[in-house]
This record gives sequence, C-alpha cells and structure tokens, in this order.
Amino acid sequence: MSGEFAVWVYLSRTPLLWLTVTLVAYLVADRIAAATGRSPLANPVLIAIVLTGAVLALTGTPYADYFQGAQFVHFLLGPATVMLALPLYEHRATVMRALLPMLAALVVGCVVALISAVGLARLLDIPRPVITALSPKSITSGVAMGVSETLGGDPTLTAVIVMLTGVTGAILVTPLMDALRIRDMRARGFAAGLAAHGVGTARAFQVSEVAGTFAGIAMGLNALLTAILVPLVLTLVP
Repeated sequence: MSGEFAVWVYLSRTPLLWLTVTLVAYLVADRIAAATGRSPLANPVLIAIVLTGAVLALTGTPYADYFQGAQFVHFLLGPATVMLALPLYEHRATVMRALLPMLAALVVGCVVALISAVGLARLLDIPRPVITALSPKSITSGVAMGVSETLGGDPTLTAVIVMLTGVTGAILVTPLMDALRIRDMRARGFAAGLAAHGVGTARAFQVSEVAGTFAGIAMGLNALLTAILVPLVLTLVP
C-alpha cells in the first residue's frame, strides 16, 4: 500500500495527470452517453464533471491544483470555437437564407436571458458581486469569465454558473423542442447555441450537422452581443 501511495504522490505532482484524468473521464462519459442512445439526460459533459469531481474529492486535490494540470483543455476552447467556422462555411447558403430570422432571435434571446437572470437575482436580493458573475451565464466560458472579471465579478463563480447553464440547456433542449413540435434543425440548433453556448452546441452536433452549425453561429453572436449589453444592464441595477 505504501508503494502505491508513493506512486500516487508522484503522479499527483505531474501536471499531465489531471489532463489525463479529464480526458479519461470524458471518454468514459461519452461511452455511457452512447450506450443510452445519446439520451439528453446522459449528457457526457455532466457525467464527466461528476466523475472528475469524484476523483478530486477522493484524493483531496484542491481545484487550483487540478486546473494547473488540466488548463490545456481550457486553452483549447479558443481553437475549438474557431473551428466552428468550417461547418458554417459549408452551410453558408442555408445560413444566408435564414439571416434575418436569426438576427431577430438573437436579439430577443440575448435580452430575455440577460434581463431575466439579472432581474430575478435582484428581486431575490442577491449580492451585487454575485449578480455580476451571473449576468454572462449564457455565453461561452472563456468570454463570460473575461466579462465577469472586467466588471468586478468572480470569474470562477462565473465559470460554474456558465457550466450549469450549458448542461441544463443541453439536457432540456431536445425534449423541449419535441414538445413544442419544432422540427426545423436550424431553429433547434440556434436555440441550443443561444441558450446553452458550447455545451448546447456540442449537443446540437450530436443531433444534426445543420443544427450544430446554427448553434455555433448563435453561440458566437450571443457572446458578442452579451459582452456589449452586460455592462449597460448592470449600470441600471441599483
């Protein structure tokens, strides 16, 4: 047992350990999701979070130590987002035909998400720093953390809220669209990307490449518009 403990102590000081744990957790989560037929409830991101969190809890590893080793995954969020331009280019004709409805949906979705979150938080008398961290919840984590930190919020709290928003949206989007009888993959994908950013976009690509393309567009445009509107909305909050 002492030998195994010594090996663990050595590995726990190696940055690549937590990168490996993250990747293995996601691979296991993806297998579980595939085994369920890609059920919305078996979201691989959520399962991977639970698995990774369990490892951290069992080993007593602080989050800061974990992030130090797994930050390469965080770095790849930027290139992965840029790569969404490829399916956008391939479906550019379809995108152009739906440009005006997309812009209308973008403005309405962005404003409703922002006002509802900030307004509800204010009604519940949530402290101002938490409201600041909460306000960019519907945009991708890299942008949301930057917006939150610039405005005086806690970027770590923002990251947690963003992830919860994404996972919740990715779980609900398919059954909600089915219940509303919305069959157009463009609309379904755009809604997923608008409300659930990267996690919703990943879910949309699992369903349809067209849905994933429109989800990626919504995610990018919503990040831009939200980053502009958040400071304006927060100035109106007493």
